[in-house]
Amino acid sequence: MNIPIVYEDDGLLVVEKPSGLLTVPTPKNEQRTLTSILGLYPCHRLDRNTSGLIIYAKTKALQQKMADEFRQRKVNKVYVAFINGLPLKGEGIIENKIEGMFAKTQYRVVERRNGFAVVQVRPFTGRTNQIRIHFKSIGHPILGEDKFAFRKDFKIKAKRLMLHASRLEFKHPLSEKVMVIDSEIPQAMKDFLEEHAD
Repeated sequence: MNIPIVYEDDGLLVVEKPSGLLTVPTPKNEQRTLTSILGLYPCHRLDRNTSGLIIYAKTKALQQKMADEFRQRKVNKVYVAFINGLPLKGEGIIENKIEGMFAKTQYRVVERRNGFAVVQVRPFTGRTNQIRIHFKSIGHPILGEDKFAFRKDFKIKAKRLMLHASRLEFKHPLSEKVMVIDSEIPQAMKDFLEEHAD
């Protein structure tokens, strides 16, 4: 499987996870995950169906440092999502609790298309499935969603979850330099935009 490397140095590796691949095994103990392919230490996770940037550490100590940065919300994460329908406002903040815990997501509409919108999303907290749950909660589930919405509810069909982790900003645990790493949306999402051009 082709796992594009976006950045690498002595301590860290940043790759683009393809949609459909787990970061780490679930309790079902899957053999084939991004972590088993790379053989390194994951610093955070992405859902199986979300594509995009993910940081791996080359040592357990660096993994611990980076995991602390994520826990303390010092890592800025930006996603691109295609959402069902057109939000009334051009930007907004969603603060609906997830499993009783505070969760906050900021979004900005980048482009309005026929029946769906392209949004830039910034989660301030890191709850499991946060972005997916939050957009469902405001009546604009992510296209291709099949866990928190029914596919039959979508006029526009998407073959995959239209959610991509496109930017990471963090302080390097070794050099302390501020890193900004970007990733383009994958070909499947570009193709989708072309197919649904107005």
